[in-house]
Amino acid sequence: MIPLFLSLVAVYLILTLIFTYILHDYPRRPVLDPPDWGRVLDTRIPTVNNKSLEVWRIEPDGPSKGIVVFAHGWTRNRDRMISRARMFGRWGYATVIHSARDHGGSSPQHGMNALRFAEDIEAVLSWIGEPAILYGHSAGSGGAIIAAWQNPDKVKLLFMEGVYPSVEEMLTSLFRWYSRSFSVFFGRMILFWMKLFYRSRVEALSPARLAPELKMPVMIIHGEKDGRFPLSFAFALKEKLPPESSDIFIGKGANHSGSSKAPGYEAAVLRFLEKHRDQNG
Repeated sequence: MIPLFLSLVAVYLILTLIFTYILHDYPRRPVLDPPDWGRVLDTRIPTVNNKSLEVWRIEPDGPSKGIVVFAHGWTRNRDRMISRARMFGRWGYATVIHSARDHGGSSPQHGMNALRFAEDIEAVLSWIGEPAILYGHSAGSGGAIIAAWQNPDKVKLLFMEGVYPSVEEMLTSLFRWYSRSFSVFFGRMILFWMKLFYRSRVEALSPARLAPELKMPVMIIHGEKDGRFPLSFAFALKEKLPPESSDIFIGKGANHSGSSKAPGYEAAVLRFLEKHRDQNG
């Protein structure tokens, strides 16, 4: 019995290690939606580890009111943020959209996580060379808050759509969304491996821990019917932010990626921009 038990334990450990690897290299799902406004520069810029990122910089037809950087979510690419960027372009902002490493046409990179998303955002901010507004969605919001926290002089305003308070809560929620049985049998062990690999560094830079120290105004955007990250995630993070310089928009009936199509979204974002016009120039 003991050899059988040890064999089962070994199989379980190996299986959870494989799942942990797959989680980092989950099949990508790029979309195709190139920019259709303004003056478009399609280029590549360097990022860490001698890698490079594909980047669009879209200038408005008239004078620019400032620059907005967009960071897409897990498995996606720069095209995923086009509809949001188009709105800012219509308002007169220059927009910069990149694909994170291992996404879209950017360089391959094993083991992508929020820290590496942040590194790529920081590379874009350095390339721009002036303070910008930063907008992140899902995993991109996790990278965006790290980049904003580490570079307060480079980020004027921060928009976070589809947010989560901590990496552990985020992954636990995703496991449950995928399959409750998977969450029960494998979730905790996958989290154990990730904590072991990263030595708690990812958790130390979780959004809820960084939020109280942010120096710029922050707007949280979340879908009312988000099945991946429950609405409670947005409110938990909002509580960590100074009330006088933060706001929240809940997309009625919206799922994880649908808030930007919800009634009132554009008006709420524009109000926030105008309220903090001194910061965003």
